[in-house]
Amino acid sequence: MVLGALAAVSTRAPAQAFNGGIPAGWTCIGNCGTSGANGVVTLAPSGGTQYGYVSTNTGTGPAFTGGLGSGIGATSDQPGPATNGTVLRSPIFTANAGDALNFYFNYVTTDGAGFADYAWARVLDPDLNQVALLFTARTVESGSIVPGQGMPLPGATLNPATVAIIDGGPVWAPLGGDSGACFDVGCGYTGWVSSTFTLTAGGSYILEFGVTNWTDQAYDSGLAIDGIQVAGVGIGEQPPPPPPPTTVPEPATMTLFGTGVVGLAGIVRRRRPA
Repeated sequence: MVLGALAAVSTRAPAQAFNGGIPAGWTCIGNCGTSGANGVVTLAPSGGTQYGYVSTNTGTGPAFTGGLGSGIGATSDQPGPATNGTVLRSPIFTANAGDALNFYFNYVTTDGAGFADYAWARVLDPDLNQVALLFTARTVESGSIVPGQGMPLPGATLNPATVAIIDGGPVWAPLGGDSGACFDVGCGYTGWVSSTFTLTAGGSYILEFGVTNWTDQAYDSGLAIDGIQVAGVGIGEQPPPPPPPTTVPEPATMTLFGTGVVGLAGIVRRRRPA
């Protein structure tokens, strides 16, 4: 039984590993990193010992300022633009039509009221044109924060499909000095949400995660991510080798037959005249 359990582990396809930091080939503009269980963000259901994250706590370094584009996310009561944030992009990967893209995410925010920070994930082509918007998560005073208020509908299947904020000033180190803080109503985190998207065409793609402040640059927000798989394998990783072939034991009847043949040959030799 123990050997069977070990074999099952050794042949399991790997999810994207953040255990040793951001994987090679991924690119970051802003503040990206990895963390173990910290504050309100536990380890993801995918089973890693660390997860990746993006945060609007970019300090004085370079930041991503585009959000999802000019005017996206503006509402009558929240007309402001996206300001500063972070994007993390995978290396180019190839996929076939029908391949599933899976991962977990957890949105965390210290902002509230009319300063509706948001996070997202999307699939891009190699020229960074959007192929599919997978989800948005956004600060909101009440109700569901996934999908985000005033944002395009998600293309991925989410579980749970809608998420209300787990409210309160979230303690989480990637938020820097804002960890534990809260501006008005709407602060908190989602807990881990599962995202599944089926690629409808084969080709080359990039997976992007992002988070941005809204209207101002105060009270930071972030997104934890883990368990990324495309067709069951982490981006840029190889599937595990097949298990070695097992040696089939020789049936007992064949062994007895071979012994009989050898004995018969000895009898024949003894009966030959000198």
